Amino acid sequence: MQEIEFNEDEVLTLASQGDRDAFGLLYERYVDRIFNYVYYRTGNLHDAEDLTARVFQRAMNHIKTYTDRGVPFSAWLYRIAHNLVANWHRDRSRRQEIPLDDLPVLQSKGDHPERNLVHSQEQDALLKLIRRLPGERQNLLILKFVEDMSNAEIGLIMGRSEGAVKSLYHRTLLALRDQLGDQNINLEGE
Repeated sequence: MQEIEFNEDEVLTLASQGDRDAFGLLYERYVDRIFNYVYYRTGNLHDAEDLTARVFQRAMNHIKTYTDRGVPFSAWLYRIAHNLVANWHRDRSRRQEIPLDDLPVLQSKGDHPERNLVHSQEQDALLKLIRRLPGERQNLLILKFVEDMSNAEIGLIMGRSEGAVKSLYHRTLLALRDQLGDQNINLEGE
């Protein structure tokens, strides 16, 4: 099968004119990234699948009114996802967490079982601390470390300047470091 060159501007134009195949190309390009973002924010596979479908349903319903404002199309999708996840959290009486038993334990062949256990417990503690952060800080960490986005890209999605993102990132890491220190957790190894 021959790969077709993807020009996002052209595909967006076609999609905004009602071309469902063009929208399908956009869907294929971004569905995994949006799903990952939603999953990390909800911690629930089924809700993440449902919310991801709703992101793209909403995007498809409003693509005709989409205007290029100099920001990537993905920023628009992340904004939709952010709003849906915020509504999802508002509808819940408490935040749901991924059961720690469901997390895969990755082991290296040369590691001792005791070291793997300690490492797994430290990862679990870090995930719990991250899930206690305000939603905005969780978003920042997901976009930075999971989606590997630059501060400028994160700023576009979060509606903040690049400097504000840097500042929030710095404050978030300091707060996590202090909380980890309070719990005597060392993530840097022995």
